Amino acid sequence: MGDEFTVSGMTIPRIAIYEGAILVLWGIAAYIISDQSSITAMIPSFMGAPLMILGLLSERMPDMRHHLMHASMVLALLMVLGGARVFADFSEMSNLAISSHVILILVGVTFMVCGILSFRAARLAREAE
Repeated sequence: MGDEFTVSGMTIPRIAIYEGAILVLWGIAAYIISDQSSITAMIPSFMGAPLMILGLLSERMPDMRHHLMHASMVLALLMVLGGARVFADFSEMSNLAISSHVILILVGVTFMVCGILSFRAARLAREAE
C-alpha cells in the first residue's frame, strides 16, 4: 500500500471521508442557522453521509475499493448537478441556500478531480505492468 495514489498525502477514500464529514457538518449547521426547521437545509448532510460511508467502507474493504470509489464518483457528480441549480434560481435563494449549493459544487468538483486523477494513475500503473 506504499505506492497507493494520494493527493496532498491523503488517499482518495480518506478524502471522501473528510469531504463527506464537511458536508454533514455544514448540513447540520445550515439546519440550525436556518431557524425554520426546514429539512431541506440538511441536503448537504444527506449527500455527505453516503460519501463518508463509501470512504469508510473503501478503507475497510480494499477488495471492493474499485466499486465503492466509482459509486462515490457518481454521488459527487450528483452533488455538482444538484448544486448547479444555484445558477438558475440565484435571485430567489437565501444566502444560506446559495452557500449550501456552492459548497455542494465545490466538494463535488474537488472529489471528482481527485477521483479522476486516481483512476488515471491506476490505468497508467496497469498499462506499465
